[in-house]
Amino acid sequence: MYTRRTYKASELAIWTRFDTLRILIIITVWVLAYSFLDINWLKIPWTPIALIGTAVAFIVGFQNNATYDRIWEARKIWGGIVNTSRTFGMFVQDMVGNEHTKDKHTNEALYHEIKTLTYRHIAWMTALRHAMRAKKQWETTVDQRTNQEWGIRPPERNTTLEEDLKPYLSKEDLAEIASKDNKQTALLYQQSHHLRELKNRGLIWEFSFLELEAVLKDLFDLQGKSERIKNFPYPRQFATLNHWFMWILLMFLPVALVPQFMEIGASISESYPMISKLFIWFSIPVYTAVGWVFHTMERIGRTGDNPFEGTSNDVPISTIARGIEIDLRQNLGEKKEEIPRQFDVKYNVQF
Repeated sequence: MYTRRTYKASELAIWTRFDTLRILIIITVWVLAYSFLDINWLKIPWTPIALIGTAVAFIVGFQNNATYDRIWEARKIWGGIVNTSRTFGMFVQDMVGNEHTKDKHTNEALYHEIKTLTYRHIAWMTALRHAMRAKKQWETTVDQRTNQEWGIRPPERNTTLEEDLKPYLSKEDLAEIASKDNKQTALLYQQSHHLRELKNRGLIWEFSFLELEAVLKDLFDLQGKSERIKNFPYPRQFATLNHWFMWILLMFLPVALVPQFMEIGASISESYPMISKLFIWFSIPVYTAVGWVFHTMERIGRTGDNPFEGTSNDVPISTIARGIEIDLRQNLGEKKEEIPRQFDVKYNVQF
């Protein structure tokens, strides 16, 4: 139901065009140097290049696997939030009632309690997604030029948490939450206190109270797992060294590749004299293709480091949270025009 964007070849080329240009400049400078300067003696054997390339390929593959695991774990966590939220909404509607109370309450009073619990849960999801979108100093992907030029931002960048919480909380609850650092945790505490109050009033049976508390525990577990991914970055020693290893390879590769093309050109000079003089220039597209593959794979790994950062490749937690809200409020009996619509999709991107 919740998917990320699929890239066209043209979009991928645009996304990497500055890095591709840098790679193209590097190889062109080396080709010009070998063509017009007397540096034919400057060459590196393929053995050290192959060793560096193997190390870079290994660590790029390791990073991509690790970052994919982080993205997939984040997606599973928010998938768990979807299921647990629907369970909570169902339990609240069916477990709050007059069966075990001495003083019977009206249907309007019961609906008010159910709506308060449901809206507080929506507020919890809202606070959690805002916390997940809060910027960390190691989250730099969203600031890159090619990620900024599309002009798309997650909804949390366009509004404040207080504004988003107002429709779901009473003034008293909102004031209490405002004083807390971890607002999503404070909301679950409020939820538990409210359930205990309902149990004491007989509106919730004791067994039902335990079931609902177990659901809150599951929500705490899911919240903690989500916060763990957010607050613990992909180890910097792997990410940083991987980046520099890749550039070391790309800087040394021309010193082995260009002389190789020169030798091939010299070997065919008698049969193809015209081609032999120009054969060195064929090293430019070959090097550019190799450099583009290594650099793009390394950049893909960096892009997936932080699955809640708010780029076009991250887990769409805003869309997921809004989808749950729509489900819960529709099942409360609210009309479609009273319910916020799903966040817009721009350039095939869900946030």
